[in-house]
Amino acid sequence: RMGRIHRYGQEKDCLIRNFVSTNTREGRVLQKLFQRLKAIEEDLDPHHTGKIFNVLGDIFPANQLERMVRDMYAHNLTEEAIKNRIVENVDVGRFRAITNSTLEGLAKRELNLSALIGKSAEARERRLVPEVIEDFFTQAGPLAGVHPKETKPKSHVYRLGRVPRTLRPIADRLESRFGKLGKEYRQIVFDKAQLQKDATSEWVTPGHPLFEAVREDVTDRVRDDLRRGAVFYDLHSKMPRRLDVFTASVKDGRGHCLHRRLFAVQIDLDGSMAVKEPTVFLDLALAPPETTVPDGDALPDLQAAELFLVQKALNPFLEQVATERQRETETISRHLELSLNTLIDRQNFRMAELFEQAETNPNLFEANKKKIEDRLDELNGRLERRRDELRQERQCTIGDIQHIGRAWVLPHPERTAPGIAPMVRDDEIERAAIAAAIAHEEARGWRVESVEEQNRGFDLISRKPHPEDPQTFIEVRFIEVKGRATVGEIALTSNEYKTAARLKNDYWLYAVFNCATTPEVHTIQDPARLGWEPIVTVEHYHVGAEVILSAAET
Repeated sequence: RMGRIHRYGQEKDCLIRNFVSTNTREGRVLQKLFQRLKAIEEDLDPHHTGKIFNVLGDIFPANQLERMVRDMYAHNLTEEAIKNRIVENVDVGRFRAITNSTLEGLAKRELNLSALIGKSAEARERRLVPEVIEDFFTQAGPLAGVHPKETKPKSHVYRLGRVPRTLRPIADRLESRFGKLGKEYRQIVFDKAQLQKDATSEWVTPGHPLFEAVREDVTDRVRDDLRRGAVFYDLHSKMPRRLDVFTASVKDGRGHCLHRRLFAVQIDLDGSMAVKEPTVFLDLALAPPETTVPDGDALPDLQAAELFLVQKALNPFLEQVATERQRETETISRHLELSLNTLIDRQNFRMAELFEQAETNPNLFEANKKKIEDRLDELNGRLERRRDELRQERQCTIGDIQHIGRAWVLPHPERTAPGIAPMVRDDEIERAAIAAAIAHEEARGWRVESVEEQNRGFDLISRKPHPEDPQTFIEVRFIEVKGRATVGEIALTSNEYKTAARLKNDYWLYAVFNCATTPEVHTIQDPARLGWEPIVTVEHYHVGAEVILSAAET
């Protein structure tokens, strides 16, 4: 009965009430059951937490009670016999043992669910979202001769038309991996949810033949530009620096590419180096053509940058992937041994049966013996071959390292302008703000991880531990910290603003005012909703202090 109401798609809480008449035999049986449970609850659960009823199904299944009531009406059982069975089955000792065991299982299930809830937010943060895919395709598409036109403003639905002939040879080369490219796409979308409005739209995403053909074509077209390099401005940088971008992979012993990533090596004018996430470019503004850059001849060369990358990033990356690969192959190996050895044992058992029947039917013996031997040879061959393949798959090495391009990052020429200077980061103030934000979270009992150096669009990840298991996290906040010496307007970089818009309620802005005296932390959930004003010249968005104070949670 409940299944008609509490079902997939139901978004509201359901309260199910079952009615029973107390002046009937089944009513009196149920009354006896509840009286018994009430007495046990007073003994084992005086605070009435409900744990007694959580385990009722393990002690007295509903179908058993229903069966006894039916037997009663069929005159197989008397009402008194059923009551006596209730007293016998529902006793304090048995209840205590099953309750402890069941509640332990319930606690583990609840912990696992809490862990999944906590991890889902972090998975969303790292997911390649439709907005990013849409931005890339609409900006890169025209370079490949593809010109998507939005059907309505902000509809995120595009008309495309015929695919350029220039993409055909590329698509033919990629067809074995991504499928056949269509000749024409009437209407395309980048978010799968849009298909619910119009199922005739084509969902274009990484792995789609159109997306991959455009990406391959654009990569070929801009390869020379990447080699020549680019120049950017950074509002928060005081000194010029150089960025060398590499791509590197980790491969297993069979040559399979397990992971491929982009890396950036930052080289300062004093020769010091640091590995940066490629998202560092999201916080930069393009410099105009013919911008003069420093002479970098005295800086470490490309070989030195690559060696630094291997030592500081690729070796830890390899270790991480190898650990993950070891775990995966061990799981595969266990299932492989179990399944194939079971099949081999079955064939050996059939062979033994065949030998027992050999004297009575020699002709049948010879015919079936060859089939079983062939099958055993095949299974044993498969087992040895897969064992050897798994041994190779456990061996991980750094694959090809390629230099993609180079860029210079210069201090923004307008960083001292009156309207821009308040947005420039003060490292001392920012350190005080970060310390205040971390102290705020730790005072709430949350655990904080700093990701300031990773250019992820926020500074901190704060996780709420489960009260029963501190290693399990049930809630997460992605926190961008902004500090001001007194009280002033707040500015977000383009990367921070887009990340806030993408993560919505999981993203928090902690505006820390009066950092020079007594820091005050003002927390705002989903700050993208505040109506930020873009400043195009420096790729930032800003909002007044009064907006922050009115939106802050108390």
